[in-house]
Amino acid sequence: MNAPNLRNFLVLVVVILILAAAYAAFIQTDHRTATEKVGDAIHELPQGVGKATDELGDDRTPGQKLGDDLRHAGDKVKENSAPQ
Repeated sequence: MNAPNLRNFLVLVVVILILAAAYAAFIQTDHRTATEKVGDAIHELPQGVGKATDELGDDRTPGQKLGDDLRHAGDKVKENSAPQ
């Protein structure tokens, strides 16, 4: 293997490792204690009761929480851009 091919291969390996680490982070379960969940819910109260109750729900992965946040953001965009 010459130098450019080796460099491209190493870059590919690093990208694959980064993607694997990100995937692992998104599928890990929530290991917070009940006290930590209540504290996070109280912290989220200014953002709305719905956001606070999401913190108290079942053990969801960070990926699931991210999906919920994106869905909520989409709903907000719809509400704010609807004709009056």
